[in-house]
Amino acid sequence: MTLLTRRSLMIAGAAALVVPATARAAEGRRNVSSFASQDWRDHFDSLGKGCIVCDTESRALHYWSADGSDYRVYPTSVPKTDELTKRGYTEIVRKKVGPSWTPTASQMERFPDWRPVAGGAEDNPLGTHAMYLSWPAYLIHGTHDTRKIGRPSSDGCIGLYNEKIAELFEITPIGTQVRLI
Repeated sequence: MTLLTRRSLMIAGAAALVVPATARAAEGRRNVSSFASQDWRDHFDSLGKGCIVCDTESRALHYWSADGSDYRVYPTSVPKTDELTKRGYTEIVRKKVGPSWTPTASQMERFPDWRPVAGGAEDNPLGTHAMYLSWPAYLIHGTHDTRKIGRPSSDGCIGLYNEKIAELFEITPIGTQVRLI
């Protein structure tokens, strides 16, 4: 009798854990990685050359191709503070493999020992690829420091793993519309 009671309690306890997870999955608002789902139509009137939505809350970048047949989601790093976060509409205006990095004036005020880093350097904060936005000093770029992805760790940019920015770089044309939310 004790074994049956113990077994019944274990089964009931396991079911109690599974049911809420199943109910959450049925909602369809989040994928397996916990990124909030996005639809390009909620942000843009048309796909244009393509669309990117950078969601700073869920720390994900959503990409749609010009014909809508390719949708991808990438984990990102996001700005450390709201003061460093620029939100709104912009677009990709330039792309660079092996970008060099120069600290901005505000970064030099906060970190006077920072120095420019040559493109291709192992310690380059921009990683292997960069896509420049129409906003000065704001980029979507890679990072060699993989600990930053999934966390608020940038000075305003959106960072991706180097292999993911290389993938996104290849499929994203200049003129792709971007929205940071």
